[in-house]
Amino acid sequence: MSFFKKLKEKITKSTDSVTEKFKEGLTKTRDSFSGKVNDLVARYRKVDEDFFEELEEILIQADVGFGTVMQLIDELKIEVKRRKIQDPKEVQSVISEKLVDIYNAGEEQSSQLNIQKDGLTVILFVGVNGVGKTTTIGKLSYKFKSEGKKVLLAAGDTFRAGAIEQLEVWGERVGVEVIKQAEGSDPAAVMYDAISAAKSRQADILLCDTAGRLQNKVNLMKELEKIKRVIEREIPGAPHEVILVLDATTGQNALIQAKTFKEVTNVTGIVLSKLDGTAKGGIVLAIRNELKIPVKFVGLGEKMDDLQEFDAEKYVYGLFADQVEETE
Repeated sequence: MSFFKKLKEKITKSTDSVTEKFKEGLTKTRDSFSGKVNDLVARYRKVDEDFFEELEEILIQADVGFGTVMQLIDELKIEVKRRKIQDPKEVQSVISEKLVDIYNAGEEQSSQLNIQKDGLTVILFVGVNGVGKTTTIGKLSYKFKSEGKKVLLAAGDTFRAGAIEQLEVWGERVGVEVIKQAEGSDPAAVMYDAISAAKSRQADILLCDTAGRLQNKVNLMKELEKIKRVIEREIPGAPHEVILVLDATTGQNALIQAKTFKEVTNVTGIVLSKLDGTAKGGIVLAIRNELKIPVKFVGLGEKMDDLQEFDAEKYVYGLFADQVEETE
């Protein structure tokens, strides 16, 4: 049974709104990527070296990343030979299968958030300015509150003008309290106050914003280390997650940011915002394969509930929805 057939069966059984969100959110990438693959398949009578060369180019244009593309092409060649595939149309299903395999290979860390069953869960957010960090924190606080959890926000980005107010707007919108100090305050002091407040109010989740400057890595590293030290001293084992927010529309630049943040702090997961706004959704695979950090959430639209837990199969369905649905 082809992978498209298996995927169609799974998707048919789980006709949930999340699957539709992946389909809608990946429209731009699907129109670009799948359209080019369809065109490629239509132009070739057999699967040969020229076919793979053109496919390689399409994958690179989708920002899958050079290293990941080379690995994928090698694996495809082996699989095509092993299955004795002659018809280029049959390769599409194998591509989708291999994309899922590559994403799931060597799952060192879980794509689930490390939520504590008992006691406070502290999640630290890092990322440069303008990637959608505050919006991500707001949407996640909405998600947790909808699940019946008591949530607090810590306004640790005391450096950027307007950052505290922006977080307060989200706090009011969702109905969660924001712990803050004056602009220019020590972020570690804000975290100390936030943890004290979270303990006294018996909160379940504390979401912590941080400054996003990258110009001076040494300062960023010192600041993040100080923040983490304060958090760990107050709650041993915390922060339970360090989430890096990246803007999917920046493509390979997001990968460079991820590498930099990985150098300065122990990133445990990625939130890829604005995935619906790019035709280069292949960046998901590049990040996962090259950095070995799981993508935990993806932004698939503007609405409150459009920040969705990442699922490799739903992502691949989003890329190949038209072909999957046509499968007999």
